[in-house]
Amino acid sequence: MSFAEGQILISTAEEIPGYRIVEVKGLVIGITVRSRGLGGNVLASLRSLKGGEIKEYVEMAEQARLQALQRMIDNAKTLGANAVINVRFDSNEIAQNMDEIIAYGTAVTVARV
Repeated sequence: MSFAEGQILISTAEEIPGYRIVEVKGLVIGITVRSRGLGGNVLASLRSLKGGEIKEYVEMAEQARLQALQRMIDNAKTLGANAVINVRFDSNEIAQNMDEIIAYGTAVTVARV
């Protein structure tokens, strides 16, 4: 294989060009729940008055996606996978100002073609 040991290939597609799926390990999920603190909410509310991008929420969303993705990757490694295919993100509002972000996909073992 051309990628380093311990590295996980990630793809939103059903396959990875140049690799073949040797074994399907199963579904892997990474979840995080995030809430913006009171100070962040006040600052974001003030920014929303003038319109445009609300940087505080963008940063929070980016961090949450990365954390959910890393947790999914960690779960794939636990199963012995070296790749995850069909990766998707989902989010749900749990309560006011609280969001659940989920990264999920199919953990597989791949080999170079």
